[in-house]
Order: sequence, then structure tokens, then C-alpha cells
Amino acid sequence: MTVVQVVAKVVVDDAGLQSEIPVLITEHGVVSSLVDYLLDNHHLSPSWQRSVIQATKLLLEYMEANEQHFSSPRALFQAFASRLYTGTIGADGLDPSGLGWIPASRQTSNRHVSILRGFTDYLADLYDAPTMNPLMTASTYDQRLNYAAWHRRNRHDFLGHIKNKTLSESVDQARNIRGRRMLSKVDDDAIAFPEKLFQALYMYGFGGATDPRCAVRDQLILIMMHGAGLRESDAQHLWVVDVEDHPLIEGGAMVRVYHPEEGKAPHNWRSRKGTTTRAAYLRENYALMPRSLRQGTKRVGWKTRLVDHADNYIQLHWFPPRFGVLFMKLWKVHIRYLATVERHHPYAFVSYEDSVAGQPYTLQALNGNYKRALARIGQTVSKSQGRSTHGHRHAFGRRLRKAEVSPQIIRKAMHHSSLESQKRYTTPGVAEVSTALTSAGERLDELTGSGKIISPFINWVEVLPEALEAFDFPEMC
Repeated sequence: MTVVQVVAKVVVDDAGLQSEIPVLITEHGVVSSLVDYLLDNHHLSPSWQRSVIQATKLLLEYMEANEQHFSSPRALFQAFASRLYTGTIGADGLDPSGLGWIPASRQTSNRHVSILRGFTDYLADLYDAPTMNPLMTASTYDQRLNYAAWHRRNRHDFLGHIKNKTLSESVDQARNIRGRRMLSKVDDDAIAFPEKLFQALYMYGFGGATDPRCAVRDQLILIMMHGAGLRESDAQHLWVVDVEDHPLIEGGAMVRVYHPEEGKAPHNWRSRKGTTTRAAYLRENYALMPRSLRQGTKRVGWKTRLVDHADNYIQLHWFPPRFGVLFMKLWKVHIRYLATVERHHPYAFVSYEDSVAGQPYTLQALNGNYKRALARIGQTVSKSQGRSTHGHRHAFGRRLRKAEVSPQIIRKAMHHSSLESQKRYTTPGVAEVSTALTSAGERLDELTGSGKIISPFINWVEVLPEALEAFDFPEMC
């Protein structure tokens, strides 16, 4: 059975609004129960919808290939989860099921198992049938893990003081099929963009673009990411009216990025029904949906959970403040360029290519231009080396920590809901730790030589030349 994923516009009533969601189509037609499930959870993000679609597609394909082998939904789901981790191809290279799955990472497999819990429970309730992954009485070990997770969520929750601290009954329960334990990971400096490359990327990378309008646009986004720690996706939600003169930085820019749906509309605007959100403003003035609700390349997500104001915006905090001055100088040039193209939306960043001139700038286009900008300075995109758009946010966090800015101020500047959230952005990197230990070793040698401490350490000057002689290496062929 072939399962095809498409994006469909679904009409549920006589209202003019159509719901745009991903759906699955089999030889028997649309998987209607999945459509109903997504519509019932329309408030969740498009990325969540895509995850449900992807996991359900795998489950349907597995069920079709193995429909004769399982007597209960529970056994079926247990085998399905195992095949996510192990793949379906045997050691002899054969796969009678025809699925051809290779082993997925623990992270990917756990995501599929987790995302299917809600849908399988929904199906069980809908058809009054046994669930594929039921809740069981948790073992003592699982209860301890559940309690630890419950305690951690409440201890680090920024708004935890106003929530019910009663121990949840779910601590005593666990799913029959659970994801495998992930490896613990530490953060290192490989994910922070190298500060020494910023000037070259700004001046000769993005600045080397053939079209000066594109150069200025991308330089502005780079400044927002590197000088204020803004995510690449959040920058795409900026409207022209969101930039003003900074009251505290002479010649600087005060930039506020509003939530794409719940942010307050500009100029005290109200809809015919009295709504003041940006979602309503886009609908009535431009017949557009917020970019966070779109599908495909037109979609731009929003990850920031903590806003700075009741109007639902985050204000950028420049560090050092000279970034704000540089931004304002470029912004004035950008506005003049922006006036040369026809726009039917309020977004600040647009494409200038003839076929899409004036349309909102896409993340796909930004990432392509970022790759080309790095190539102009002899570099390549590498997340493991920090040369990525998100690496600039890590560089911003590390810069604040090195300047000994307090953790509370860093949390505010990076718009994190808890101090725990910013650890991965401010943890010392591998190179920084190595440099610090080298300096500490030099200070230790100075103290030892001055007689201030008696060191039992090895005399490296004597040992190192003789170290290799202590081994009898064979002759090389």
C-alpha cells in the first residue's frame, strides 16, 4: 500500500476560513481519523502536525507489511517501535517486509513513539478499542524517573510559583512502550559562531552580494542574530513599524519583534469585532495568515516562549550596544531600498529576485544566501563548528558570560523562561576550557618555581625528552 502525504485545505463549516493541514492518502482514500485528530488539535504548531503525519505514515506502512503477524494492537505497536530502532533489513541484507528501513537514531525513534501516543489514544477512544500503547503501573524505577522529571519541571519553571505543586498521579504510571534512554550530552564551543569570522562575514560575505539591496537586508538579519541573539526564524516576523530610535542608545535602534499571531497590531488598530492581534490585522488588511501558521517554504516558526510586554513582543538587547547603532545606520538604507518594490504585506524583509520581488523573505532563501556568504570568505556551513545561523545566538550568550554579565540579565537578554534554559548557550566551550587550564598550569609553574608551594609534580623538562626512549619501538617497514 502506497501512503502519500499532501497538504490539503479542509473546510469544516460555512465560514470563509479554510484549514491548511497535511493529510495522508492511501488507496482507500484520505485517512479521515487523522484529519479529525489534527483539526481537534489545530492550536498546536505545524511542525507538530508534520511530526504526527510522518510517524503515522510509518505506522500505516508497517501495519500493511505485517498485517497477519499480530493478534493485538499492543503487540503490533511494540514490534513497530522495535523496528524503528533496529530497522527491517536483516544481517543477510534481505528484508521480506519490503519496507527497507535502516536503524533510526534514538532521538528520531523516540520522537515517533512519543508523538503517536496521543493519536493512538484518540483512536482507542473514538472506536472504543484497546489502545496500542496503554498506561501501565510504573515500576519503582520508572516512578523515580517520573518524580525526577516532575520535580525538575516545577523547580525551573519561571512561573512555577503560581502553579499547583500537587504531585501528579501520572508519576505512578508509565507507558507500556517508551523511548530508549538518550545519551547525555554536554555543550561545547563548536556550536558558537567564531567571533573572529564575524567581521569578514559581515563585510565581505554578505557585503559581497551582487545586489546591494540583498546585501543590506542580510547584514541586518546577521546583526540581529549576532548582536542580539535573535533566532533566524524570529527575525522573519519583523514588521517595518517595529523599528524605532532607541531612547537609551544614541543613534541606536530599538527593535521589537512581536508574536506572529498574538502580538498587538500597530497604531492601536482594532478589527471590526474589536480584536487587536496581528493575526486579525493580517486577515483584514492583507487577507494573509501569520507565517507561523503557513505550510511549506512560506512557513516561519516562532520558538520564543517568554515575551517582554503585555503586547506580546520581545525587545532586542544589543551587546555590545554599538550593534544597535550599526543596525540603525543600515536600516535607514534598507527602508529606501524597500520603497522600490511593491509589497502587499507589512514584513520588513523581502526578496528582490524578479520572480518573487516584494514577497516576504523565506528561511530557505536566507540559508542559501548564508551559505554563499560563507563561501565568499573561504568557509563552509558547519553546525559542528558553529558556522550556522543559530551559531550566532550561541556566540551572543557566550559573549555575555565572558563579560561577566549576571545570569539573570542574560536570561532576560536571551528571552529564556528559566536560568536552566541558557546553560547550553553560556557553558564554557572546549577551546575555552583548554585555554583556561593552560593558563592555570603556567601559574602553577610560577608558584612552584618561586617556592610558594611545594609541588610533587613531574619535571617535564627532564621527562619529555626521555619519554620516547623508554619504549622500544620496532623498525618501520
